[in-house]
Amino acid sequence: MATASGTVRPQILKHARSFLTRFAWLSIGAAVATIAMKAVAYWVTGSVGLLSDALESFVNLVGAVLALAMLTIAAKPEDETHAYGHSKAEYFASSVEGLLIVLAAASIAFAAVPRLLHPRELSEIGTGLAMSVAAALVNLLVALILRRAAARHESITLAASSQHLLADVWTSVGVVAGVGAVALTGWKRLDPIVALAVATHIVWTGVRIVSESVRGLMDTAIPEEEQTALRVVLERYREEGVHYHALRTRRSGARRFVSLHVLVPGAWTVQRGHEMLERIEKEICATLPNVSVLTHLEPLDDPTSWKDIKLERDDEHSHSPQ
Repeated sequence: MATASGTVRPQILKHARSFLTRFAWLSIGAAVATIAMKAVAYWVTGSVGLLSDALESFVNLVGAVLALAMLTIAAKPEDETHAYGHSKAEYFASSVEGLLIVLAAASIAFAAVPRLLHPRELSEIGTGLAMSVAAALVNLLVALILRRAAARHESITLAASSQHLLADVWTSVGVVAGVGAVALTGWKRLDPIVALAVATHIVWTGVRIVSESVRGLMDTAIPEEEQTALRVVLERYREEGVHYHALRTRRSGARRFVSLHVLVPGAWTVQRGHEMLERIEKEICATLPNVSVLTHLEPLDDPTSWKDIKLERDDEHSHSPQ
């Protein structure tokens, strides 16, 4: 059973999700610009540290294009084959971006190890560092914009892109410091050492992004604070002789799904029970953002009502009200 507010919310959410593709285009533009700047920095200096920085920006571009595709899909409304909408598409984008980050780290290590064994002189360090700093500032600005949009619209795709860009900024800071130290000390092996440190750092970022995406794909429950707020709403109805069980929640992108069985006195009419469900659903929708609520009405004094609290119904055991 869905309330009027529950049916309106997905349409509002759809409009917001389609708007998010603009941020993906911003990320694509930033990636193209920073690739160009970092490629020039590597070309003029020959620094493997700056090469590692450029490789990560190339991953940014691939991730941004994928984010655009997945955000477009996620904005589609539910249909006959996707009754719960397409919001999980965002998890695929963030998962792949996390894996691409790990791949970039492997590429950086592949380029840095030979240079560690056979160091070489760097050239035009000032020009290279200036280009790298400019690219880092572009990434920082875009990352902050994406992070704000991700928090406002609860987009894991934009959150992953923001985290990746911020990791890229720290990468650039480390590379600039390392290449600058090479210029000051003349210790040529410091350049590939910095590149390997960068690779280690971005692997951690990639693993964290993949971990968050997997939790979403596994239908993880809504956050604990939201579960607490939900239970506060439901517990208030016990004073009216209304119980509940089989409460289940999950989150898919920005959407939340709540299902539960509501048990009312068997003497109630169907109309009275229906009105109670309407009240409960409306209050849940007012408490949790972007939520779809599914309720099931059962008579409180029927023993069979207490046999279906598990996902897989167990008819061998019954439960009595607490």
